[in-house]
Amino acid sequence: MYDVMYALLSRFIPYDRISVNEPMAKHTSFKIGGSADVYVQPAYKDELVQIIDECRSNNAPFVILGNGSNVLIPDEGLRKVVIQLYPHFSECWIDESGKYIFAEAGAPLSTLAYLACQEGMAGLEFASGIPGTVGGAICMNAGAYDHDMAEVCVLVDLLMPNGELVSLLGEQMNFGYRSSILQQNGGIVLCAGFALSPGDKHEIERDMAELNRRRRETQPLEYPSVGSTFKRPQGHFTGKLISDCGLKGFSIGGAQVSEKHAGFVINTGDATAKDVISLIEHIQETVKDRYDVILEPEVKILCNS
Repeated sequence: MYDVMYALLSRFIPYDRISVNEPMAKHTSFKIGGSADVYVQPAYKDELVQIIDECRSNNAPFVILGNGSNVLIPDEGLRKVVIQLYPHFSECWIDESGKYIFAEAGAPLSTLAYLACQEGMAGLEFASGIPGTVGGAICMNAGAYDHDMAEVCVLVDLLMPNGELVSLLGEQMNFGYRSSILQQNGGIVLCAGFALSPGDKHEIERDMAELNRRRRETQPLEYPSVGSTFKRPQGHFTGKLISDCGLKGFSIGGAQVSEKHAGFVINTGDATAKDVISLIEHIQETVKDRYDVILEPEVKILCNS
């Protein structure tokens, strides 16, 4: 099947943006995982729509990635077409009124936040250090420092499972804690619009610098990871729960609970997906046994089923 898919997609995707048996470890922040049968990088909306149409027409499973910052790829790889939007599908722009900023799904949040800063638009400072792209951030309602995408997102253009192109207002996205309507309706983010507030460029820069300083001091950014491994359970702080269980520094294979921030599982150099999953399960079981709290993974664990 995947020889056929490569041939079909190669008709309109240049050779430097499509490959077979692509090692996925080099396309994710965890630096873990086997190869993808077909790997393709669309550069434009029309390309993305056509790629997905070809996959559906040929019953070829596919998965969408941003920059791979919140996913774990299985050791055996992915028997799918992997469609990675970053780095090409990533344009950002200000609308003619100057009131709204837009970004394609593959745009890094840091790029979007920096453009907003340069234009004196406040409200995305919290996102400047989140290592994800706009599409994933909208899908998961990404957030940090008590702010999230729901506060600023006003419009999302989607490609629906039936191939229909639709636009939803921010209030139609059913944003919740690390959730949105996309987890129910299967829509794929193409572009999103954000309403920000006028602000002083230098003050915004200072705020971003301070948040990123705090991030560097408290998070193990020197190691490959997916950021926060678990969602925050209501009424608790994940890192404290894990730390209080004595799990800081605990390792399985090359996967380790960070000694700097217990909410992070890091790859110390040679971790496998199996190591990470085993460690996640051990953390969950330990926290459940001691505190009767269920930790739900925030990382998206991909599989071939």
